[in-house]
Amino acid sequence: MSVRLPFKYDRRFTAPLFITGILLGGHISFGILEGYEKTLLAIAAAIVVEVVLSKLVRGTWPHLASAYISGISVGILIRTPYFWPFALCSALTITSKYTLRFRERHLWNPSNFGICAMLFLAPDAVAHLSIQWGNNLWAMLVIWILGSIIIWRIKRFHICATYVVGFFLFAWLRTMFTGDSFLAEIAPITGPMYQLFVFFMITDPKTTVRSKVGQSLVAFGIAFVEMVLRMGEVVHAPFYALFILGPLALLIEMGMEARKKSANPESTDAPVPATPG
Repeated sequence: MSVRLPFKYDRRFTAPLFITGILLGGHISFGILEGYEKTLLAIAAAIVVEVVLSKLVRGTWPHLASAYISGISVGILIRTPYFWPFALCSALTITSKYTLRFRERHLWNPSNFGICAMLFLAPDAVAHLSIQWGNNLWAMLVIWILGSIIIWRIKRFHICATYVVGFFLFAWLRTMFTGDSFLAEIAPITGPMYQLFVFFMITDPKTTVRSKVGQSLVAFGIAFVEMVLRMGEVVHAPFYALFILGPLALLIEMGMEARKKSANPESTDAPVPATPG
């Protein structure tokens, strides 16, 4: 006999619940937050700007899961003694969703854009989270297992896996130039910053190319660009790598699609087959 829940679960809440788990686990274990007030401010600013812009631009009330993810990501990733960068970063993040578009598609992952903008425009006031999990591998393993299950269910695990493989490969290559140990080179990926980067930023459906092969190539390319930036001692290498390569990949894809349509204009009228599953 099946049991019916008194409510229907909205799958869009899965990612917010997971990212909240990262925040609570990281803060309780390692104190990754400077204070709950700043994170709450970032979340509130993201939600307010999302509601206002959605009503002004679209005339509709938005689903707030995306704004919550953006706000909590800013609250986790931004490091500053001030309060204003949290509100400003969230505002930039959400505003980019409505303004930085081409052919009705986002060009940048919103959180990535907001954080990169703050790191570039206010380097004296803002830094990013750089805490690792220390020697507590269980915290990292729990997050990675749960995150992998969630990403697998939405069929985007190949993006995370490709990036991680690329990160380890290029970390090994860096050891030949830096003289550092392999463990030292891969240490950053054990931090909460990278959990958010890998599971949420590079897998964002609205800012990734459409094909699985293309998604994997871009993920590998991000790891490569990150290596190049790290070799140049760029502190914020992963964020800047996605900032550079993500929009470039989208523009290339849109250009290829436009060329294909111009070569075969009748294809736009053909019925689109249903996706299996």
